[in-house]
Amino acid sequence: MKIAYLDCQSGISGDMMLGALVDAGVNLGAIQVGIDSLGLPSCRLEAAEVRKKGFRATKVDVVYEPEHTHRHLHHITDMIDGSSLTARQKDVAKRIFTRLGEAEAKVHGTTLQKVHFHEVGAVDSIADIVGSAIGLDLLGVGRVACSPIPTGHGFVKISHGRVSIPAPATAELLTGIPLASSAVEAELTTPTGAAIAATVAEDFGSLPAMKIETIGYGAGSRDLDEQPNILRLIVGVTAESSESDQVWVLETNLDDISGELIGHTTGLLLEAGALDAYTTPIHMKKNRPGVMLSVICGADHIAPMEEIVFRETTTLGIRRWPVSRHKLKRAAHQVDTQWGPVDGKLAYWREGVVSFSPEYESCRQVAAEQQIPLKDVYEAARRAFDPKRIQDDAEQGGE
Repeated sequence: MKIAYLDCQSGISGDMMLGALVDAGVNLGAIQVGIDSLGLPSCRLEAAEVRKKGFRATKVDVVYEPEHTHRHLHHITDMIDGSSLTARQKDVAKRIFTRLGEAEAKVHGTTLQKVHFHEVGAVDSIADIVGSAIGLDLLGVGRVACSPIPTGHGFVKISHGRVSIPAPATAELLTGIPLASSAVEAELTTPTGAAIAATVAEDFGSLPAMKIETIGYGAGSRDLDEQPNILRLIVGVTAESSESDQVWVLETNLDDISGELIGHTTGLLLEAGALDAYTTPIHMKKNRPGVMLSVICGADHIAPMEEIVFRETTTLGIRRWPVSRHKLKRAAHQVDTQWGPVDGKLAYWREGVVSFSPEYESCRQVAAEQQIPLKDVYEAARRAFDPKRIQDDAEQGGE
């Protein structure tokens, strides 16, 4: 799989993203063709090689006629829908703008339909976002990963006045994403850059295992005293057949609650969307036996998971941190047994089937209907699985 890694040592902005893509080999003229189809007034992309603290990088500027237009989301999505962009490019661009609109709407207490795009509704920001969507598509990567993102610190002036860094919309966009500390007194990550990273990156952490093919360096407008103001885009390939994403781990220690209540809480967590919830026996202060309750969930489930734990247990605090995970590729599969069909999942590794795992609920239902032991259904389902048939079906599908 071809993957891209955003190394955001100095943050990320729209022009830095465009510069990194062009520096990594994406044709600027191809991006310009897509921008032209948006119908923006005399919008032109210009690329130049620059130096940042002694390092070479590509700077892409958006040159356009000044305008005094505040656009709504539907104005921009209509512009994208009417363009010559591919379906994938349109989808990525619209998802970035929608995510940006949701952040702005929450910050200003309005709806997604009514929110005004100020700075990010200007021609240069539209070109940065749409150009990035085009560039990522032309780069041909199957997955994008990103480093923890620094925001810088201090203050920045926006259309609503002077605000702390990160700007309100930027902070909202980066919720649930690991941030990196930075002593730089400047806005390193802009709302546009945050929206791009939050939308296209599937996980955030260290550089994934890969064979590097090319590296692109995109320059920001500002010259920093502390470090080069550059976004590094590392593109490579990996032989891994596993998929990656980021989840959150929530944990708390309990020593003054009954097992029944812990079991009840675990059930509620799973029903509410936890990816997993489990307990581990531990010894606490004064050698008291206790239980560590652990929850694995997505960033959007942190709040409801914590609400359940605080409401249903006696805990006074919950630890939490983001983790990256690798998952084998999976697919639903059904086998036929002497008692009827049984659902399960296939797991793949290095383009081959590793195993077939019968689904508990499907086996339980068959066992109940047939009045037979559950273990017999499991064994029959595993015997009924034919890996050769899976391979034959895959070969026929590829012809």
